Amino acid sequence: METPTLPFERTKVLELSPLARKLQEAGPIHRIRTAVGDPAWLVTRYAEVKELFGDNRLGRSHPDPASASRMNHSAVFGGGPTGEFDTEPEDAVRFRRLLQPLFSAKHMRLMQSRVDELVSGLLDPLEGATEPVDLHQALALPLPVLVICELLGVPLDDRDAFVAWSQDAGVVDDQARSEAGMANLMGYIYQLAMKKRANPGKDVLSAVAAAEHLPDEEVTRLGAGLLFAGHETTVTRIGFGVFLLLTKPEQWQSMLEDPELMSTAVEEILRAPVAGGLEGIPRYARSDIEFAGVTIKAGDLVILDLSAANHDPRAFADPDEFDVSRPANTHVGFGHGLHYCIGAPLARIELRSVFAQLPRRFPNLRLAVAPEDIEWRENQLTGGLKALPVSLT
Repeated sequence: METPTLPFERTKVLELSPLARKLQEAGPIHRIRTAVGDPAWLVTRYAEVKELFGDNRLGRSHPDPASASRMNHSAVFGGGPTGEFDTEPEDAVRFRRLLQPLFSAKHMRLMQSRVDELVSGLLDPLEGATEPVDLHQALALPLPVLVICELLGVPLDDRDAFVAWSQDAGVVDDQARSEAGMANLMGYIYQLAMKKRANPGKDVLSAVAAAEHLPDEEVTRLGAGLLFAGHETTVTRIGFGVFLLLTKPEQWQSMLEDPELMSTAVEEILRAPVAGGLEGIPRYARSDIEFAGVTIKAGDLVILDLSAANHDPRAFADPDEFDVSRPANTHVGFGHGLHYCIGAPLARIELRSVFAQLPRRFPNLRLAVAPEDIEWRENQLTGGLKALPVSLT
């Protein structure tokens, strides 16, 4: 087979492309070219993706960053290695030790009532609103922004600026635009973090800025990463989740008839591959690795394909079916093991609040356009919808 090149086009929203499925059936790991033409290994099966997530011979850094393969042109994720190669394992432990208590499930549960309040407040103005309503602008975008502003201590008045910078930083096909967006985001976080260091509050950015072992550069990088990831990915999943439910009327009806399905529905939304989204999680081999019959050389780029893993028939029955009642849904949408996403509890709280309230408040919700007329953000790291026009009654 000729060496395939990412991204592989998906023929339907919920299905892997025929090429991705063919590769998965042929074996767990394959030599490919990334979207920018660089060589890489693509891991497509669930068990092997989980195994490599926990392998400390893979990391985000590279001994020679200038020569490293890249997935895309983003300055945020996939545009090259990050961190210091010699100290990455120790740095990862320090960062997680600092951030884990701030994003623990227990701490996040304390935010549940506030998130519920924010969701209700965003849905209230939709009662009697002129239709169609763009649910992306009315709910999917503002909710994660409001939540991350409160959590990090970012002034709400600055939201339009940092959302625009985040969207610029997240483009994958324009390196100059992505770098400019990231520079603006980091410059903003640096100024805010220095203010909080001098006058700290009871927020996450104040805690990061106060960490004695973190130099200014790391405070800025961590803060910018939290601000970007803390809203962009959840914005995408809220809109995508509503789209999935409204294009599967029987699933929407199941949610209406049994509100207890909300939790499993959220996990199914997190399992589904977002159109135009990430090609996978990039990692670099820190040493030679013998794996699944191939030799991954030190410095090689290894891409853990979460979408393929989450649609591996070895792990999920009828993987291309969207089923809000799917039992034991142990997807890897948030990673696995030591590299499990710190923000997962917060994202789940927001999604659960949305999908607990939305069907109850607007049981007749439906798309105001044909599904094929929905526009997707195909040049963004997180993918997702550009708009979600709906009718409420």
